[in-house]
Amino acid sequence: MTLSSGGSGVVVPRNFRLLEELERGEKGIGDGTVSYGMDDGDDIYMRSWTSTIIGPLNTVHEGRIYQLKLFCDKDYPEKPPSVRFHSRINMTCVNHETGLVESKKFGLLANWRREYTMEDILTQLKKEMAASHNRKLVQPPEGTYF
Repeated sequence: MTLSSGGSGVVVPRNFRLLEELERGEKGIGDGTVSYGMDDGDDIYMRSWTSTIIGPLNTVHEGRIYQLKLFCDKDYPEKPPSVRFHSRINMTCVNHETGLVESKKFGLLANWRREYTMEDILTQLKKEMAASHNRKLVQPPEGTYF
């Protein structure tokens, strides 16, 4: 997120940016089917996050609750966080053995920009679940984890 004042761009420091994202995540996003927050409230570096996506309607994911882990390294938001599904899922951009969302197969991570947020990642993953190449893929049993 870049704020501009009088023609010069001011870059928001990492922790301010993460505090802003935490506040948004705690308020809930859109229709409530995507949420996120810190994994450990005592982590002063705000690295480890947990999130939930409720599968989109009219797909094999409908009504399923997916748990994910995001890790924001010291380079975030210059570089994207690592994103890993904890709940087992079958999607073309997710490694079937580890649950890692593979950057090269997920456009938002592959083309990361500083102004993108964890919210953007999660809402885009939900859209990806509804994409024609993912919406009907056979899924592992609900309640199984990587």
